[in-house]
Amino acid sequence: MTEKLDQDAVIEEIWRRYLTTGEFEKERRQRHFFRLLPGTPRCKNCYAPFKGAGSIVVKTIYGKEPSRLNPQLCNICEEFAKHHQGGAEIELSLLFADVRNSTLLAESMNPTEYSRLINKFYSTATQVMVNSDALIDKIIGDQVAGMYVPGFAGQDHALRAVEAALEILQATGHSDPGGPWIQLGAGVHTGTAFVGSLGSKQATTDITVLGDAANVAARLSSSAGVGEILVSEPALSSAGLDPGGWEKRVLELKGKTAPFPVWVHPRSDA
Repeated sequence: MTEKLDQDAVIEEIWRRYLTTGEFEKERRQRHFFRLLPGTPRCKNCYAPFKGAGSIVVKTIYGKEPSRLNPQLCNICEEFAKHHQGGAEIELSLLFADVRNSTLLAESMNPTEYSRLINKFYSTATQVMVNSDALIDKIIGDQVAGMYVPGFAGQDHALRAVEAALEILQATGHSDPGGPWIQLGAGVHTGTAFVGSLGSKQATTDITVLGDAANVAARLSSSAGVGEILVSEPALSSAGLDPGGWEKRVLELKGKTAPFPVWVHPRSDA
């Protein structure tokens, strides 16, 4: 029993150092290099491209290719997650962005057209997150989520998450006179959550975030109107932003016993 507790403590410390410090400088340098290489999709953890010219470089030099068990991770990141089952509670910022009125949108298009549009959204949003040093948490349905952890995004992780949300809206045309090519809403929240690997050594293993902070960010995103970014007060404070000119709202979020105040980032098309 003591041996198991000691092993858990070692794994927790590995994850904590990985997520919160610059101690793993080799991984940081690789991620910055990989994100400059052309090609999509990419490993959600290290950004190694799986297709395109960049994939030849990472496979030849680094031995990285898509994991056979989890196509969102490269083989090396998947092996790391598999052999270090566990994680650590850390403070981080979370950015969720999802499509508005996706059901109606799907009904108005044939499946192939809809698939191409959603894939374009995925590619656009994840590229912004990659460029802003997020870990890509989820690419599910009509939603993309990014984790801004101090070890990669720096101590200004909240500000980077807010800036990335704004860039995603701009990249999808929300500031264009003709309107966006896909309608999105976004939410940003800062809090403490568990980040680490889930799964088993025999099956699929993934790197993800769990806890109330992730639930709050997801619900802020789903509560945002078209072209809106809802920023929680903890995220606003951590980012050091002045909310002068911002709209303040009080939301009733599922699972929260008290009203939840948020700030609405000024629309980029205002």
